[in-house]
Amino acid sequence: MCGIVGYIGTQQAAPLLLEGLTRLEHRGYDSAGVAVLGGSGLRSAKRAGRVRDLGDGLPRRFAGKAGIGHTRWATHGPATDANAHPHLDAVSDAAARVAVVHNGIIDNAAALRAELADAGVELASDTDTEVIAHLVAASRAATPEARVAEALARIEGTYGLAVLQADFPDRIVVARNGSPLLVGVGEREMHVASDLAALVRYTTTVAHLDDGELAVVTAGGFTTYRLGGPELSATDRPAEQVDVDPAAFEAGEHVSFMRKEMLEQPARAEAVLRGRLDTRFGTGHLGGLNLDARELRAFRRVVILGCGSAYYVGQMGATLIEELARVPAHAEAASEFRYRNPIIEPDTLYVAVSQSGETVDTLLAVQEIQRKGGRVIGLVNVVGSAIARQVDGGVYLHAGPEVAVASTKALTNMFLAFALLALQLGRVRDLSIADGQRLIAALADLPDRIEQVLAREEQWVPVAKRLAQAESLFFIGRVRGFPVAREGAQKFKEISYRHAEAYQTSELKHGPLALVSPEVPTVAIVPDDELLERNITALQQIAARGGPLVVVTHEGVDLGDLDPSSSTGPARSAGSGGSAGDARPEVTRLDVPRSERELDPILLTIPLQLLAFHAAEHLGLDIDKPRNLAKSVTVE
Repeated sequence: MCGIVGYIGTQQAAPLLLEGLTRLEHRGYDSAGVAVLGGSGLRSAKRAGRVRDLGDGLPRRFAGKAGIGHTRWATHGPATDANAHPHLDAVSDAAARVAVVHNGIIDNAAALRAELADAGVELASDTDTEVIAHLVAASRAATPEARVAEALARIEGTYGLAVLQADFPDRIVVARNGSPLLVGVGEREMHVASDLAALVRYTTTVAHLDDGELAVVTAGGFTTYRLGGPELSATDRPAEQVDVDPAAFEAGEHVSFMRKEMLEQPARAEAVLRGRLDTRFGTGHLGGLNLDARELRAFRRVVILGCGSAYYVGQMGATLIEELARVPAHAEAASEFRYRNPIIEPDTLYVAVSQSGETVDTLLAVQEIQRKGGRVIGLVNVVGSAIARQVDGGVYLHAGPEVAVASTKALTNMFLAFALLALQLGRVRDLSIADGQRLIAALADLPDRIEQVLAREEQWVPVAKRLAQAESLFFIGRVRGFPVAREGAQKFKEISYRHAEAYQTSELKHGPLALVSPEVPTVAIVPDDELLERNITALQQIAARGGPLVVVTHEGVDLGDLDPSSSTGPARSAGSGGSAGDARPEVTRLDVPRSERELDPILLTIPLQLLAFHAAEHLGLDIDKPRNLAKSVTVE
């Protein structure tokens, strides 16, 4: 959360910083600011609001060929001009010698603020970050890196930070501990960022800093050090070429990144499956696991860890693993995992799931498992990310850059990666070659099925608009359908701001049914599986109480007297109008093509993405940057 950019070289820094911040705005958009170091010394500009507001208010003469910038997701203090970064060591530019931008949380900030106040320091903000600027300014060390190291030795917590010092105008000092930071290498210029998106137009040669690492960046290169209290020891951090298309970070002709990323799902599904389907032996091929068949067979349990959508798709993955490998599996929220002092078993395979590979709760869970001797693999999308480097093996998702806060294509590829993992685990146990080949064929066909789902988008737009009018909604499903319902509720609430709750269908009569009314629609996940009849019974109970229904189901499923094709049913088909004065509950069905039962959840999920998107669009909301949220959660 929050975005950092930095530049030092031959060009004016401010325009480059503003462009980089615009590309990082999905990581935080409460406020933004920049600081530059030039002939007139250290200058800063910051304000609450979006990056465009900052750009519109930037002073005409804001010169400097070294600079840092930040876009904020508030943790300490509200979104105000004073709390925006950069933070200085003085209340005015004229007196300032140090500027700092920071991602993360300083745990001992309150004690340090009190200490500074007692020493007579005038604090200008409510933030934890401001203390870093004052600590750096107070240092009398001979080098800029030593001053920053001395300050960081006082800090408890997490940080990715960049520091400008007026005494050293030819360099930027950056450091990382728990929050991502990378250095980009250019021609007689260098870039700093918390995300590759900010750099990719200028360079694809980057060095990812490790936790506990500091770098001094000049126009001609960079030098890295290992932090050890106030002492520094040199490290050799090479820069590497990243294979990425800069156009992947552009929305192009699309109205939003979320729409672009939803439409990319067929192609990205092909990418994650490419080279990983073993038709001959009916299994998945995941060489990056670093586990042979004997080791895979030795695992007696699988535990999946993720946050938000990664947690819900982990529940889908757990069901797949239990069905195909007949190994006990469950998913849990990574954010809670280490706080319950978990028992780490040597015969359990732990799977960490994260789009960014930087989700701090998941990263800390991985470290806790490894501290206790457990084996962890990762399902991540970003090459070189913290989790990708930390785990013992893993699967890259190949979803391409995902910019929208609401995950779509990465979630789809997470599901497909779980399918491959479940197949590989199953085939070293009791899953037959025939069943393996059946699922391999279905996986190969899945990109076309996803395309078919997306092709029905327009006929579902009126349904989304009707749901947008409800203040509260239920999403329900059973077994394979329940995590689909949870993900659907997540999407709807995070971008439409409507209250959406997911329940197991079987739990309705144990409490939630009391809230069913004509004003509370229910989106029901009803696959054509062994629970079809029980699901239809639950729908009838909702309809009997006047609750409107949107049923996401398979083509050809008979919903009985709830079906739009039934002469006695109360339903309407997707997009149709209703009869004035018809008091019967409204039932709408959204049909998706079939796959194999084990793989149906992902096809049932995509209509829920489309419903959430069009509901938010109908309400005129900022779909890519929903309020109070950010793309990569790098603070606890």
